[in-house]
Amino acid sequence: MSFSIKDNKIFFVRAGEAACLSACGKDCIRFQAAPSGKLIEQNWTLLPQEAPAKAWAEEGRAVLETGTMRAELYENGKTIYYRDGKKILEELSELTFDAQFRNYRNKGSDLWTARVSFLPNEDEHFYGLGHEATDCFDLKGCTMDLRHLNSKCAIPFVYSSLGYGFLWNQPSTGRCELAHNRTRWTSDATRQVDYVVIGGGPREVAGALADLTGHAPKMPDWGLGFWQCRLRYENQEQLLSVARRYKELGIPLDVIVIDYFHWTEQGDYRFDPKYWPDPKAMTEELHKMGIKLMVSMWPTINEHSENYRHMIENNMLIRTVSGSNRVFEFYGPQAEIDATNPETRAYVWQRLKENYIDNGVDLLWFDEAEPEIHPEHFDNLILSVGNGSETALLFPYYYAQLVYDGMKESGREDILTLSRCSYLGAQKFANLIWSGDIPSTFESLRMQIKSGLNMAMCGMPWWTTDIGGFYGGDIESDYFRELIVRWFQYGLFCPVMRLHGSRNGHDRTRDILEPTGGDNEIWSFGDRDFEILRDLIFLRERLRPYLRRHMDIASETGVPVMRPMFFDYRTIRSATRSASSTSSETTSCLPRSCVRARQATASICRRANGFSPATARNTRAASGMRFRRPCMNSSPL
Repeated sequence: MSFSIKDNKIFFVRAGEAACLSACGKDCIRFQAAPSGKLIEQNWTLLPQEAPAKAWAEEGRAVLETGTMRAELYENGKTIYYRDGKKILEELSELTFDAQFRNYRNKGSDLWTARVSFLPNEDEHFYGLGHEATDCFDLKGCTMDLRHLNSKCAIPFVYSSLGYGFLWNQPSTGRCELAHNRTRWTSDATRQVDYVVIGGGPREVAGALADLTGHAPKMPDWGLGFWQCRLRYENQEQLLSVARRYKELGIPLDVIVIDYFHWTEQGDYRFDPKYWPDPKAMTEELHKMGIKLMVSMWPTINEHSENYRHMIENNMLIRTVSGSNRVFEFYGPQAEIDATNPETRAYVWQRLKENYIDNGVDLLWFDEAEPEIHPEHFDNLILSVGNGSETALLFPYYYAQLVYDGMKESGREDILTLSRCSYLGAQKFANLIWSGDIPSTFESLRMQIKSGLNMAMCGMPWWTTDIGGFYGGDIESDYFRELIVRWFQYGLFCPVMRLHGSRNGHDRTRDILEPTGGDNEIWSFGDRDFEILRDLIFLRERLRPYLRRHMDIASETGVPVMRPMFFDYRTIRSATRSASSTSSETTSCLPRSCVRARQATASICRRANGFSPATARNTRAASGMRFRRPCMNSSPL
C-alpha cells in the first residue's frame, strides 16, 4: 500500500484497489476507487470545478483540505470527513479488525457490484433522493431502490442535517440505505466507486450542487401562470373550445396541453389529421389568445410507425441482452428509443421539429421518461452508453437534452420540457419534472408535499404535480370536489401550477383509442368550486413578480423556489416554534408578498363554505371510505 501526492490530489494503491481523493469544487471532496486497480476518467453528468486545496501525507494516513472540508485517508483504506473540524462522515468496515472498507464483486467482466458503508449518527436526518410516494420527509430509517419508475424518480443525492451533501456519482441501478445501524450506498454495476461530499448548510450545498451538475436556465414568463390539461382532448375543436371559454370568462391561461394518442401511431411524432386537421391554424388561434401549446411525446415505437425501420436499422432503439426488444406493452408490444445515442436525439428532434415545432407548438411533454419498461429488468437493456444496470438512471437526462439542444439550435431561448423523470444535471436542460401518475386522494396529496420538498433538496428547482391527482377522481363526489380545492391551494405555491388528470367518465363504446375522460376544467366541479379555483388563478397572477424574482434566484444560485423550512431557519425546531407562535411573529419572518398571498389564500379558503376535512370525513364515513387530512410530519434536525 502506498500514498502519492500530485497536483494536491491524494492517490492510494493497495491490493485490489486504486483510489483518489481530490477537491472538485468549493468545499467539495470527491472520492474515487477502482477495484480493477486502475482509475478511469468518467464524470457522467458531474462538472468538476477547480478549487484550491492542500494535500499531504503523514504517518499512517494522507490528508486533503479544501475550504471548510477535510478528508483523511488511512492505510487500511478508511476515509473520514470533517467540516470546520467536526467529524461528519466516517466509513464503516464490514469485517472485524477494520479489514475491509468498500466491498466489490466482479460480474464476470469489467463491471462490478460495489457498496460503501458509513457509520450511523443517531441525531442525523436525511433529505433528498428524488421523489417517491413514501409518505416520508425525513428519510432516516428508509431504504430506497435507485431505479426510475412511474411516480418514482431516483436522484442519488441526500442532504444531511450534520451540514453536508452526499452525491453518489453512479447512474447505475442500486440501493441507498439510511438505516439506524449504517448508511450504505450500493451500485449494481460500476467500474469504480465515485462520490462527492459537499460541506455547508442547505443554501451553500444547493449552490455547490448546481455548480457541479448545472444551473437551471431562467423559466419562461409563460411558465409562471396557470396550465390547463386533461386526459385527454380528443380533437382540435374540443381543445379550442376550452381555450375560448377561458378567454371569454377572462381567466388567465398560459398553457394548454394535448396529451397522448393525438398521433397516427406510437413513434410517428405527428398529429393524426383525422382529429387535428390544421395544427398551424390551431396554434395561431391559441397564440392570439396569449396561450402556449404543449404536446405529449412518448419514447415508445413499433413496426407500424413510419420511423421504425430507419431507427432499428441505425441502432437508435434500446436493445436487449436476451429476448425481444419489445420492453413495454401498451396497445401492442413496444420498443423504446435510445435517447442516450446522439444520433437518435438528432433524428427524433428533426421529426418533432417538422411536425410540431414548425406548426407552432411551443413546448413538449416527454412522458414515460424513465423509460417505463415491464418487467423492470434494467440489466437486460443495452443502451448506447452501456448496459442498463450501469447506466439506466441516465435515460431522462439525455431525453431532456434531446429537445433542449434542438430548441437551442433553432434559436429558441424560452425553453421548457415537462418530464416524468429526471437525473442529476437534467435541470440545465430546462427540465420540469412532475410526480407521475398518482391517485386522487388526500393521502396522495400529503405524500406529494413531502416528495416535492425532497426533490427540491436534489437541485431540481422546477417540479410539480397533477393538481387533483391523476386517476380515480369522481368530479361529481363531494370528496373530490374538496380535494381539488385543497390541491389547487397547494398547486398555487408549486413552481408550476398545472391542472391534469384522468377523471372518471371515459366513454369506451366509441371506435377511438384512449377516449377523453371526465371533464377537468375549473368549471367542471360545481359553481362553488369554480369561484374558488378562479380566484386562486388570479392570486397566482398577482404573484407573478414574486415568482419571477425567485425563479431567477433559483437559476442563479441553485436555491429552489419551493423548499423546506430549514433552508430559511437555523433548525426545524426553531422553525416549528416560529410557526406555532402568534400571527404577527410568524408573518414577520416572511416577505410581504408571501404574507399577502397567505392572507388572500386564507380568505379564499374561507369561501369554501362547508368544504372542510370534517365534511369530507362525514361524507366518506357514510360510504364506508377512510379519510385522512393532509398533513406533514415534522422531524427535528
